[in-house]
Amino acid sequence: MRIAFGADHAGFNLKERLVEHVRSRGHEAIDVGTHGPASVDYPTFGRRAARKVLDGEADRAVLVCGTGIGIGMSAGKLPGIRCAVVSEPYSASLARRHNDANALAIGSRVLGPGLAEMIVDEFLDAEFEGGRHARRVGMIEPPADAC
Repeated sequence: MRIAFGADHAGFNLKERLVEHVRSRGHEAIDVGTHGPASVDYPTFGRRAARKVLDGEADRAVLVCGTGIGIGMSAGKLPGIRCAVVSEPYSASLARRHNDANALAIGSRVLGPGLAEMIVDEFLDAEFEGGRHARRVGMIEPPADAC
């Protein structure tokens, strides 16, 4: 699986660890930055990673900022991105299984690195169940003329 990673300065260190973690599991990591601890704007990196998913260059995205909230909101504004902001493994699994989430956002100031790895593992290992969930997922993205 190809995973796009994006983070701001607050998420930089955790992103680096998660990139190595997914590589150790045999996945390809596409790191769109940031590449250091200097202050940057989280929307830039959240959208950059999400765009990799939309363009078919990545299967999923993992995003990290201080809380996961800002970077997740930024990525989720792109039509076709279903980004789940989670703080524990069960929700990461259900975000995939029931909501077909294609992006995961987590907070480096909220989670320890071991828990973050568990969350990413659940997100990557789970598959969309379809069935009754497919209709609901279809309702998430409104038609262009609905707004």
